[in-house]
Amino acid sequence: MPAIEVGRICVKTRGREAGKRCVIVDIIDKNFVLVTGPRSLTGVRRRRANISHLNPTEEKINIRRGASDEEILQALGLADEGKEKDQQEKTEEKKENE
Repeated sequence: MPAIEVGRICVKTRGREAGKRCVIVDIIDKNFVLVTGPRSLTGVRRRRANISHLNPTEEKINIRRGASDEEILQALGLADEGKEKDQQEKTEEKKENE
C-alpha cells in the first residue's frame, strides 16, 4: 500500500488546517502533493501541501488525478450534503449582510 497516492485520505498535521481531513488530488513532486477537503465539507481548500505535513490514513477513494471537488464529493457519496452546506453558508452570509 503506497502511503502517498491519488485518492488517499489524510489528516493535515501542520498549519491553520491542522487536524482536518483532506484528499490527495495530485502528486506534484517527491515533497509536495495537491490536496483538497473539499472546502465545503472539511474546510480544507485546494492547495499544495508538504508530504511531511500529512498523516495518511488507510482510507482511499477512487478518483482520477486532478479530480474536481464535485467529483470527490460524489466519490465520498456526499454530493448532496456538500451542496446543502454551501446553500446554508450563502444564506448565513446574506443574513449577516442585511
